[in-house]
Amino acid sequence: MGLGERSYPIFSGKGLLGEIGRSCKDLGLGGIVAVVTNPTVGALYYAVVRDSLLLSGFAVHLIEIPDGEEYKNIETLNVIYDRCVEFGLDRGAFIIALGGGVVGDMAGFAAATYLRGIPFVQVPTTLLAQVDSSVGGKTGVNHPQGKNLIGAFYQPRLVLIDVAVLATLPEQEFLSGLAEIVKYGVVLDRELFEYIETHGDKLMERNYDSLLHIIRRSCAIKASVVEKDERETGLRAVLNYGHTLGHAVETLAGYGHYKHGEAVAIGMVQAARFSEQSGYSCNGETERIVALLKRFGLPVELPKFLASEYSDALLHDKKVREGGLNFVFNKGIGDFHIGRVTDVSTLLTVCGVVT
Repeated sequence: MGLGERSYPIFSGKGLLGEIGRSCKDLGLGGIVAVVTNPTVGALYYAVVRDSLLLSGFAVHLIEIPDGEEYKNIETLNVIYDRCVEFGLDRGAFIIALGGGVVGDMAGFAAATYLRGIPFVQVPTTLLAQVDSSVGGKTGVNHPQGKNLIGAFYQPRLVLIDVAVLATLPEQEFLSGLAEIVKYGVVLDRELFEYIETHGDKLMERNYDSLLHIIRRSCAIKASVVEKDERETGLRAVLNYGHTLGHAVETLAGYGHYKHGEAVAIGMVQAARFSEQSGYSCNGETERIVALLKRFGLPVELPKFLASEYSDALLHDKKVREGGLNFVFNKGIGDFHIGRVTDVSTLLTVCGVVT
């Protein structure tokens, strides 16, 4: 990831967890490290990470937080702060995020704000985190009024992606990650979209070569966008394709009811339909998107909430500017347009919400 003095490497491969100690030592990181994880991931992979860090001379402390989007809040964040103080982490220490997007976002935000900022390392263990949240430096927590309303841009010192951990990932989590990869193809890379179409069976079987290909391509796409627009003042907004209505679904259904990728899949289908209605796409392209998401068993229809509820959730989104939504349209498959939506009711009508 090329961001000047904030640049960092993204390592990907099979069996890399045992190399984390040497990788952190090569970066010159301090001697004390807190590994933030959840009980599920910790039971599977903490021992490997701990032993690698100990072998490289680090003093290692474990911080476990509850598993689930519903715990991505200020209360859980304070648990991380409390443990950091308890373990005596100073400005020479660092944090490792070992887990999915919730762990990564929260550990990253804790690192950004504890002692006004200490280094952190991303070790994503879900497909979704490997291709999306671990890369780019977005950190934060949810607020009852909206997803990720409290946060900071704070880049990690390293992202280490071990494809082998996907073998233990629950099916629903795995499919949720595929949704984000489809997103990259729809708006930024037609070849990636077509690769997913033609290699869908291998991906569903978790073939390592196929997975490594789409993970590396997705990370390269995201890195290229973030390098041009680190703080989302323009181009980086394209990565929010499907997220506008997806975040509304997560907020209204209650955090944790839908996996993030499931909500994004729903949002992508609605964005594709609105793009078609707005003249940026056509029916055949919309149907390809819907068919691919359905092939992976992902939801595609908005849950039944009132139009007023959707409208309120949309207008509390981070992407609202002066009363209007910055909305990402797909131009066919492989391209995009970012425009303004000032009439939310029109969007909701196209998406089949009765206003």
